[in-house]
Amino acid sequence: MTVVNWLKRNLVVIAGLLTLAYLLLPNVIVTIFSFNKPKGRFNYQWQEFSTAAWQDPCGVSDMCGSLSVSLQIAFWATLGATLLGTLIAFALVRYRFRARGAVNSLIFLPMAMPEVVMAASLLTLFLNLGAQLGFWTILIAHIMFCLSFVVTAVKARVMSMDPRLEQAAQDLYAGPVQTFVRVTLPIAAPGIAAGALLAFALSFDDFIITNFNAGSTVTFPMFVWGSAQRGTPVQINVIGTAMFIIAVLFVLASMAIGNRRKKQKA
Repeated sequence: MTVVNWLKRNLVVIAGLLTLAYLLLPNVIVTIFSFNKPKGRFNYQWQEFSTAAWQDPCGVSDMCGSLSVSLQIAFWATLGATLLGTLIAFALVRYRFRARGAVNSLIFLPMAMPEVVMAASLLTLFLNLGAQLGFWTILIAHIMFCLSFVVTAVKARVMSMDPRLEQAAQDLYAGPVQTFVRVTLPIAAPGIAAGALLAFALSFDDFIITNFNAGSTVTFPMFVWGSAQRGTPVQINVIGTAMFIIAVLFVLASMAIGNRRKKQKA
């Protein structure tokens, strides 16, 4: 009975840990096989431990070039989507205008629409406009589908803001710009940061929309897909592991900064 009672008390914790382990299992496999030395072209079976891929992560032709392209597109797409998405979110929450409800509904369409449909539609648009497929068409497409996620994240944060804080700043003779910079923006910053991080991850990881509108440009997901057809180099696992570690360190740093601020306020 003691074991049964303990399981009942910790059932939620156990379920959460099992779910987390399930989510992290692919990352663990990628990390393990980044130290593998395969005998053939495919890195799917463990052979022997080796750090050769870590010593030469750009040893595969064109891989780091495609990685650079993906990082550039993700950076500019994040910047564009965050700026536009933040403005749209504030407009939808703070202002009343005709077709506001329709705009709110249309914002969710890119998130609900299948990627292959959106990819084909964008390709049709670019071809009808006579645009040359490449870096800029990918960037435009990424900003478009990242925009909805940024608007949703920022809008949720803005809706939870207490308007009395801005009113108090105005009562203390703060101008509109000063109120926005010193009161509104710091409060909305977590939502903006969340939307930006989500946009970066979605842009960097996208394959379907990018593949339709890339032309001769090759991004890192496209390189990985092409490599999987003829042989998967270990360096792909190295890049994936490095990005996972950077993301974890970023999250840990954010948590540490947040905890320090809470202690300072307390």
